[in-house]
Parts: sequence; structure tokens; C-alpha cells
Amino acid sequence: MDGKSLDVSEEKLNQLKEILPEAFTENKIDWEKLKAALGGDIEFKNERYVLNWAGKSDAFRALQAPSTDTLVPCKEESVNFDKTGNIFIEGENLEVLKVLQKAYFGKIKMIYIDPPYNTGNDNFIYPDKFAESKEEYLGRIGDKDETGLMTREGLFRKNSKDSGHYHSNWLSMMYPRLFLARNLLRDDGVIFVSIDDNEVHNLRLLMNEVFGEENFVGQLVVLCNPKGRAQDKHFATNHEYIIVYSKNILLKGAFNIEKEGAQIEVEYTEEDDNGKYRTLELRNTHREFGKHNRKNLYYPIYVDPKNGNVELNYFENSIEVFPDWDDGFEGCWTWGKPKAEAEMELLIGRIINERWKIYVKDYANGASKMLKTILIDKDFYTEKGQKTFNALFHTKSKVFQSPKSTELLMQIIKTSTEDDIILDFFAGSCTTAHAVLALNKQDGGNRKFICVQLPEKCDENSEAFKAGYKTIAEIGKERIRRVIKKIKDEQEGKLDLEGNSDKDLGFKVFKLQESNFKIWRTNIGTEEELIAQMQQHLEPLDEHAKQEDVLYELLIKSGVTLTAKIKNEKGYVLVNDNEVALMLEKADEKIIKQIFAAKPKKVFTLDGLFKDNDKLKTNTALQMKDAGIEFKVI
Repeated sequence: MDGKSLDVSEEKLNQLKEILPEAFTENKIDWEKLKAALGGDIEFKNERYVLNWAGKSDAFRALQAPSTDTLVPCKEESVNFDKTGNIFIEGENLEVLKVLQKAYFGKIKMIYIDPPYNTGNDNFIYPDKFAESKEEYLGRIGDKDETGLMTREGLFRKNSKDSGHYHSNWLSMMYPRLFLARNLLRDDGVIFVSIDDNEVHNLRLLMNEVFGEENFVGQLVVLCNPKGRAQDKHFATNHEYIIVYSKNILLKGAFNIEKEGAQIEVEYTEEDDNGKYRTLELRNTHREFGKHNRKNLYYPIYVDPKNGNVELNYFENSIEVFPDWDDGFEGCWTWGKPKAEAEMELLIGRIINERWKIYVKDYANGASKMLKTILIDKDFYTEKGQKTFNALFHTKSKVFQSPKSTELLMQIIKTSTEDDIILDFFAGSCTTAHAVLALNKQDGGNRKFICVQLPEKCDENSEAFKAGYKTIAEIGKERIRRVIKKIKDEQEGKLDLEGNSDKDLGFKVFKLQESNFKIWRTNIGTEEELIAQMQQHLEPLDEHAKQEDVLYELLIKSGVTLTAKIKNEKGYVLVNDNEVALMLEKADEKIIKQIFAAKPKKVFTLDGLFKDNDKLKTNTALQMKDAGIEFKVI
């Protein structure tokens, strides 16, 4: 009881929904659908196969709105900052993805994300107020408490199933992020997205639009909870999905993984001078293929009955073998004559049930297998993910609720990466980072991770808050530190036969913040305000800007990665040997001469350094031009 009288209109809508559910979209009447359902003469507007939702144009505007934000280094929260290639970024992921566009465009091999599933209890950001200015929007989504932590009020809104735009809100949140993420993928890049039944249908359609239906790779089913959820209404759900898309169409076998030792021992039972092998029948085992439609694959192979050796041409006492079935059906080989002749050493004849058959030796060296679409291994259970996390944090409490299984992430990362970059922009407790570090230790890889997580404030009644973690981002960073320490402890005192001492066991922490440069505001109301702003911009740098923060902002906005090699010289900074030189402290003829000697491709400096010395600035610009050096003054 809510103390209110019966809502007559709501009751009538519920009755209509029972009779004509097809006339409703997100709990609201779609008048065109209603007319069509009642047999009315109607033409749907812009009738074509397309994914559309309320607020899609607003999502486009969120995508297209440029970001002036930057990333600032936080060395005190990092591990081995100056040498590591791993990155953790604390900040709102839409803005972070925009900031990363120049430096990481086309450089990411794999993306894995575990976004909000839209269960009706999720709190997430979605663009719903586009009449406001950029400053108002950033102010609203960036609400902070007195300690500077992001708060749920203003930043998150709960997307209740009672909302009239329940699915639309989720789509509006996901669309710009997926679009920007695709830009970061390499041409052979792939993306894995965890999801459940609430939005799997919309996610497939959305990713078809962003990545192209032709680049759909697979929909994996993960047995994550063997007992099932007892609170479910009809069936005890015990699975989730992982949707996989590629940036471009990939070759067959692109996701194959190497077979492991135990499987090789079972399957590869024979051995010769070339190693362990198994035999596979050369005859095509599918009866839809045969002499009737593959004549070029129907030819005799000749076997020496003494030792099983084979030839394509008849030799004395040899036995002629065709790819015929036991019932007389004329089949075909899987290889044509040219391939059979080139790979003859792999072929062998054997008598099976008094008939000679031809087999191919399949060696275990480099043997691979396809990952199955139904993942049922016990190591993939959510319960296993929780135990791994709890053991790492030495707790029985759920400091972080239901983290993904580390082994599950290791398995899918293994399918598509070697020494590549993996991005996760819904990082949570940083299972992805854990998986990358663990997999590198296991197979000797040199993968790098970029994890992005909002500093979402932990509820004061949560186990995380009680354990001393104020934000989800803090949990993620601490997990990475603990994984690094665990690997180092395991290696201590052991002979390094696999080169693990050279492995990257560190990570850089960066935090999203407003630009170190003053941003020109377009919403100026009066002439006095315009004049005041012009006076403020005589000095472009914010008065609180730190030199190192300015350095990283200039680098990332000019397309240099966050893991660039930075060398501090006297009076200037050299990046990636001679890729970029930055003059940020002082500008004089001595420093400029040293920069010329380093022969950089680009030079960045601040206009304020040439104050009262326009001649030096002009001469430097001309000299740089003559030397073929790109010179930018900010």
C-alpha cells in the first residue's frame, strides 16, 4: 500500500499491455506499432533494419564532444613507475577514452570489459541533459565530496526497470564508449564483452552497428554459477555470456590456443625422430564431399605393404588406395595432389579392418586448438574468482563482490595476444591486470595492460569501506600491488631459468583531471567578461600546474604514449631518444643549441619562456624550420 488511490490511466495501460504487448516500447505506447497491430493503414517512418532508441542522437553528441582533460602521473601510488609499461588510470572512462585517442589510436590488440549488466539495480553514467553547457555537464558528472572523491549523486543515476527509458539509458551509456574503444583497436584487434540476459540482445545489435555484423566472432557461454541463482523467477540462471567482435575479418584459427601438456600426453601417443604425433585420416570424413563434386581430390595413393610408406606414383608391389568408404561410396581426400606431393613425409598407410587407409602425421610441436563456445571449467566459476581475490587480500569478507575468475580472463587473453596491449575500461577490481601478470609469468609473454576505473565511492556500510578502501579504484590499485608482490615472493630464492626476473612487474598510475592550460570559455555573457578572460589567457598555464603534469599533457595530446622513455637533460626533456624534445623551464641560446644537437623530430615549448625576447623566438622558429624540425609554441 502506498496510500494513493487507483491510477486509472496506469491500470488501462496495463490492461492494454496484456492484450497488445507488441504495441509497447520501453513501457510506453508506440502509436505506429499500435495502429499496425490493429490493422490500420500505416507506413513506418524511415522503415529499414536499424537499431534506434530514445536519446541516440544525444549519445552521438556525447561521443563527439571533445575533451580538454588530461592525465597526471601519480608516482607515489605506482610500482616501478619509470620502467613499467603497465598503466592504471583513475577517472571517468568516457573522458579517459577521449584523452587516449591520439596516443593509442590503432595500438590496442585486445579489449575486455565487464560493463554494468542493467539489472535494474545498476548505477551508471548516461548522457541525459544535453541542453546544458560542457562546463555544466562536467560539473554535474564530476560531483565530489569534501575529500575530493567522486560521489554517486550527480555522477551516477540508478537505471530502474520502471524507467521509461530503461534500455535506452544503457544503450546511450555504452554506445560512445564502444565507438571510441573501436578506434583504439589495431586492425587485427578484438574485443570481449561480458554480459547477461538483460542486455545481450541489445548488445549484439549495438556491436553490429559499431563493429559491423560481418566482424561478429562468437557468443561464448560461461558457466559461472553451477548452483544457479535461487532468487530467479522461473529458471535458476547459472550462466553469463562473452560477446566477441573483431575490428576486421580475421583468418580462420585466429583464436586458437596452444594445447597443454596433459592434453598432448593423452592425444599424441606415437613418436618418431621428429617428436610426438597423432594420426588423422586423410580421407574427408564428410559424405557431402566425394568424387561426385570434388573430382580433383579423388586419385590413388600407393602404399608399400612392408612398412606403410606411400607414393603418388605406382611402384613395384605397391597397393593402390582410393578414398572410398567401407560401403563403396567414392569419397575424396582432404589434400589435392600438389599438397600431398609436398607433404609426402607426413603421410603413412595403415591396415584398419583389413582395408588400407592413408593417414597424416599431426605433430604435437605447436599444436593448437579452438576454444569452445561453452566454457564449463570449474576455474571459470565466479566462486573461484571470489576465492582468488579473498586469498590475495587475506580476508573472508567480500571486499569486492563477485570478481571475474582470473583463469577465465587468462584463457581469453591467451586466444588473441602475445606481446600486446590489453585494455579494460570497466576495470573494477582489476581482474584483467591480475590475469595479464599471471599469464606473462605462466607462458613467458610480455603483455601490457591499461586499466581504467572511476574513483567510485564505496558505501560506508560496505566491507570494502570497513577494510579501509574509500573507492573502487583503490581496491583495483591495491590488487595489482598484491599480485606483483606475490609473483616476486614466489620467484625469490629460485633459479631464474625462464627469464622471469626481466618481466615487467610494475604499473604507472595516472589520474584524470582538468587541463593544465586555461580553457577558453565560449559562454561569455558580457564584454567585461570577455576582456577579463583575455587578460587571464595572457599566461596560458594554470597557476597550480606542475611541470611534470604539463609534460605528460603535451605528450599525450601530441600522440605520444604514456609509457614513453623520458630523459631529463639540462634545461630540456628528451622523449623516446629523439622523437620529441620539450623545453618547459627556460629558453636561451645554450639550451636551444643543445636541443639542435639532439636532432629531435619535434620540439614543444611554452610561449611564456620567450617573454621580452621575440627575436630569440623568431630565430629559433626559422632555424627549426630549416632543420626540418616541427616546432610548436604553446
